Amino acid sequence: MTTYRVGSRASDLAKTQVREYLAPLREGFPGVTFTHRVILEGGDKDRRSRTSEVSAVSGGSAFSSEQEAALARGDVDVVIHSLKDLPTANPPGLMLLPPPGREDVRDALCGSTLAGLRKGARVGTGAPRRIAQLLAVRPDLEVVPIRGNVPPRLKKIETMGLDAVVLAVAGLRRLGLDRAIGELLPLDLFPPSPGQGALGIQVREDDKPIREILSTLADHAVDAQVRAERALLAELHGGCSVPVGACAETGPDGSLTLHAQVTSRDGVQRVSGSMPGRTAGPEKLGADLAGELIGQGARSILAGIRGGAEL
Repeated sequence: MTTYRVGSRASDLAKTQVREYLAPLREGFPGVTFTHRVILEGGDKDRRSRTSEVSAVSGGSAFSSEQEAALARGDVDVVIHSLKDLPTANPPGLMLLPPPGREDVRDALCGSTLAGLRKGARVGTGAPRRIAQLLAVRPDLEVVPIRGNVPPRLKKIETMGLDAVVLAVAGLRRLGLDRAIGELLPLDLFPPSPGQGALGIQVREDDKPIREILSTLADHAVDAQVRAERALLAELHGGCSVPVGACAETGPDGSLTLHAQVTSRDGVQRVSGSMPGRTAGPEKLGADLAGELIGQGARSILAGIRGGAEL
């Protein structure tokens, strides 16, 4: 019997994503055994520092570097990430496979609605994109930095006296915490992190046997969406520490439309755009829309953010 070792982070959400992904594989390949190995990341060990600071210490991503290293060494055979946590470039010898579908891409406000928040309300989130987008819509809000896994962040409404927190709908639904959602934030004002709601299935390039098995779950429409979103992010030289939101939609005719937004840290400056394309060329679509945003001033916004001490 063939055994494959599956790596992930230690959070409840990461473990849930592994179970979700492996369920159809275990049914479809009864002669294959999949074992799960938890790998602690820098962002899991250090819950106090900003994500950008943890990444700087590790020399990579705060939420993927250790898993990628384990995969490259051969300690595991596949890693299941939240795709939005992954850098846009794969380490040498590693590759991403098409995701197996996608959860809801939106962000949610938990504990209140936007209209229901009092003036000066305290809203918790540690993501620069969410901070910027909140302040663009409600500059009166006090944004309180928080980090951690999904359930502890929800609890901070009570433990820190917050009026609300912002979380990804995908994580809430995968953990069965839909009841905590106060409002689904509109995509035109709150476009998500590129890849949000999708799993990042990472393997070694030369491991053809596991690639053949995992390819049976591939959703090529979702693959085109996330490739366009991540190509835009790469062209803007962005990552999870900069306020870039992007969301792509696919049509039954092979059409692909990409929407994106770049927002300054204080929410005052905002550039956005949409562009149609085809699922056959998602990277070109992402690069082309990034060029349009750069023409509107996106690069100067991002340069100002990277130069700030708060990131």
